[in-house]
Amino acid sequence: MTQTEQARVDTVVERMHSFRSRWPAADGVAVFNRVYLAVTEEIDRRIDGGEFPDRRAAVTLDVLFARRYLMAVDAVAAGRRPPACWRPLFQYRRHPGVRPLQFALAGINAHIGHDLALAVVDACRALGCEPADLEGEFDRVGDILTLLEERIREDLMPGPDLLEIADPLTHLLGSWSLDRAREGAWSAARLLWGMRELPDLAEEFTERLDSGVGLVGRFLLTPWP
Repeated sequence: MTQTEQARVDTVVERMHSFRSRWPAADGVAVFNRVYLAVTEEIDRRIDGGEFPDRRAAVTLDVLFARRYLMAVDAVAAGRRPPACWRPLFQYRRHPGVRPLQFALAGINAHIGHDLALAVVDACRALGCEPADLEGEFDRVGDILTLLEERIREDLMPGPDLLEIADPLTHLLGSWSLDRAREGAWSAARLLWGMRELPDLAEEFTERLDSGVGLVGRFLLTPWP
């Protein structure tokens, strides 16, 4: 990784570390931030380890992807509305009836379901390439996310003594799939790239994608007694 690429990655990681010291651990956005920080550090470790043949493409996608989340945080901090996909997480971030796993998955839903598609398009423009040229990097990032999602569920799911109470929660969270979200993000990215010469249509599609992902996030954050 070049010094310039490392500086871009370091800036993203430093910002997420700063959020950890700023937000209470129980804050719903802080729960997602811890998860995403772990994901980002793992991806960067693997880029450094040579697991991504095209380092420049991997770093560009990684940074532009993270920037979408950081922009949502900045919007809320400035008193502006974040994208619809992020609003449920910020609105419910302090709700006592929402479990940590719900916060984590709601954030992942927003980031994968909406931000990832836009980040692929952003990266294609920055690199002067087509989505197909980033498919390998996209898939490798997705594989890392799948491994970490399993760990997240194990770490944040209520223990055996709460299984009876958590049955409806288990059903709700089991209805959301990271694999399906990834597939949807890739399809959306390809569609948006194909509509790049049709800005009005692309904007309408992006708005519908944003609101649809936000609706799923609101269901994921259903409070439980």
